[in-house]
Amino acid sequence: MPRIILALAASLPFAVLGPAATAAAKLETATAARQRVPDERLYDGVVEAVSRSTVAAQVTGRIEAIHFDVDDYVPKGAVILRFRDREFRARVAQARAALREAEARLAQARAEHERVRRIFARRLVSKSVMDKATAELKAAQARLEAARARLAEAEEQLANTVVRAPYAGIVVERHVEVGETARVGQPLMTGLSLERLRVTAAVPQSVMPALRAGSATARVLAGHGPPVVPVRVTLFPYADTRSHTFRVRLELPPADHGLYPGMWVRVALRLGEREVLTVPAAAVVHRSEVTAVYVVDARGRVHMRQVRLGRALPEGRVEVLAGLEAGERVALDPIAAGTALKAQAAEAAP
Repeated sequence: MPRIILALAASLPFAVLGPAATAAAKLETATAARQRVPDERLYDGVVEAVSRSTVAAQVTGRIEAIHFDVDDYVPKGAVILRFRDREFRARVAQARAALREAEARLAQARAEHERVRRIFARRLVSKSVMDKATAELKAAQARLEAARARLAEAEEQLANTVVRAPYAGIVVERHVEVGETARVGQPLMTGLSLERLRVTAAVPQSVMPALRAGSATARVLAGHGPPVVPVRVTLFPYADTRSHTFRVRLELPPADHGLYPGMWVRVALRLGEREVLTVPAAAVVHRSEVTAVYVVDARGRVHMRQVRLGRALPEGRVEVLAGLEAGERVALDPIAAGTALKAQAAEAAP
């Protein structure tokens, strides 16, 4: 009689194992496997403007007009502000008058030198007279050069009463008001250009050998668009004494990336490849603050296993940092696996 019962149990496994085992056997599973993925590390970065400068006064005078304010777009070469220029125009007029006088003195000295030279050639005057005429000619030439220099200086001072934008950009600060008297070197306006941007990030010293060797590649992740590949990467040759991190600058190509100075971005550095444990993303279930998978063991029993996940990977897989071993099977349908687990627990109850 016992042999007949054992034979029936072998021929009807589902009847002996019960509905929980039958549901677990129907679960579609996948194996947790190791695969090689890019070793990409993320760091925080800040977007900066390559061209950011403060225009300062080059003359001392009263500000007569301000043509742009904060947040205004300024074309390259546009007049930002003007100083009162009457005094400087008067200096230019004086310098031009002095130049004309020097030109007249030089013409007179040349004529006198030529007349004395002809007389000296006939030996009618002494050599000292000839030397004096030559010296007078050279002095007149020197006075003319000095007058030209004074005129150029006066014209330069007059030109400095009109302050122009060194490049196209946006005004971010205005330091003066109309009617103020500005001194030489006093800040007037601060602006930046959106045409050339860069990202500055602090990276640990462990990644510096790969960056210096040129084996690492960098990308800038803005979060709202495709990654931006920098056109140049600058490595600072010294570390911060407190954080022991190195600064890295990534110059962005000239295009509209939707990035603006002051924004936080992520800098992705690819240092090579590494081997990680992965499972299909469909097998992961989130219950409140718990992240888990349903593991089906060799006996066909279902277990809920809490895991710690890493990055999402291509082809619908996700990295598992802890909680699983390579070769373990996970259920691809967490809802059906949860139902099987409840049935399994109900059967196990007394």
